[in-house]
Amino acid sequence: MRTDPEHTALPPTPPTQIRVAVVIDRQHQPSRWEDWRFTLADVALDDGQYGDTPRLLRDDGKAAQFLFPGLPVELRRDEGEGYFLNLTSGAPVWFVMWRIDEEDPSRAWPERVTLSYNEAGRLLDAQERVDNRPLPAEVRDWLQAYTDAHYRPEPKKRRRPVSFVAPDQRD
Repeated sequence: MRTDPEHTALPPTPPTQIRVAVVIDRQHQPSRWEDWRFTLADVALDDGQYGDTPRLLRDDGKAAQFLFPGLPVELRRDEGEGYFLNLTSGAPVWFVMWRIDEEDPSRAWPERVTLSYNEAGRLLDAQERVDNRPLPAEVRDWLQAYTDAHYRPEPKKRRRPVSFVAPDQRD
């Protein structure tokens, strides 16, 4: 999904919440073992240019693409470590949790978008589907500024080897 540069820039004073649009691709019978396969195609900043209603972008009978606009991404102080881990991973990403309709397995939609590595891990631990897409530079800079302002990593403490700790002080 391509957008104009003026639609992808964050405001000069970054908010703690932005909106994004998610694009999901669907393939019909990609193999003889699957009826449907879904993939996360794109995540883009959404300042309202995509509307408020999910919609089908294209469908040729074999492959379809769906747009889900208006999903909130909120930065919270209690997720600072998760943002820090995402930023220091070497390749920061959007994490998108999405679901497949149990009654109609040809339908899937995104439920949540986060920038926290820890939140994505909790969702995966809960057996949710979580995929990721690369984070654009302007969002990475926004996340970095927020993390720098609100998160301080715990100082690393050197643990003494057990052999140097008195027997009555060992765990």
